[in-house]
Amino acid sequence: MLLQDTALIFGRYLRQTLRSRFAMLFGVLMPLLYLLFFGPLLTDLPLGGDGSSWQILVPGLLLQLGLFGAAFAGFMIIVEKNHGVVERMRVTPVSRLALLLGRVLRDTAVFVLQAVLLVLAAVVMGLRAPVAGILIGFAFVALLTVSLASLSYALAMRIGSPHAFGPTINALTMPSMLLSGLMLPMSLAPGWLDALSHVMPFRYLVDAMRDAYAGSYTTASMAYGVLVAVGLTGLAVTVGTRVFRTAGA
Repeated sequence: MLLQDTALIFGRYLRQTLRSRFAMLFGVLMPLLYLLFFGPLLTDLPLGGDGSSWQILVPGLLLQLGLFGAAFAGFMIIVEKNHGVVERMRVTPVSRLALLLGRVLRDTAVFVLQAVLLVLAAVVMGLRAPVAGILIGFAFVALLTVSLASLSYALAMRIGSPHAFGPTINALTMPSMLLSGLMLPMSLAPGWLDALSHVMPFRYLVDAMRDAYAGSYTTASMAYGVLVAVGLTGLAVTVGTRVFRTAGA
């Protein structure tokens, strides 16, 4: 029943997404602009990593895509909640976990597709990375999307207004981007800033993805990245399901 319910919710929101193709394309626009206008500035610069400048920049852009896209996913559920859609769904026999997973899996499919488009553009511009590393990167994007979208929906269920939701998400995502080293490795930062960045879970995902793009699959950074990604996903889905079950009850 959980699989059937999840597929039902997933299909409903996927059809909505497919009817607005421009939204999918504009979602990848900002990382693509960074790729086009910021990437060439880093070519041949010593960035302190094992890989090339493209192998350092592209993983950060992929995670930036998941970070900002998934974090703002809750906007739609605020609109649905204010129009009574969420309450009508919650009085049906559909599993509360399915109400969350169907939405989250739709978001994951969209952002992984956008990540594929971004990688293809990066390859044209000069990215060279092993296929296994690229696939591992897509897996990290998917896990990040599941975790952040789940938390975003949970937060949106508790907040009644888009005017309160937007600033809250901005206040959380901007420090996350700056302290996780999405654009440049934190090894280039002063010692105190590098040390502070270790409290940011996303840093471990960034380091792991950069190792994967450089062809290093057995490093400590890779192990930490996998553990953090899986742990954060499990925690976020648990929190999201609990909120969907209890909010407004």
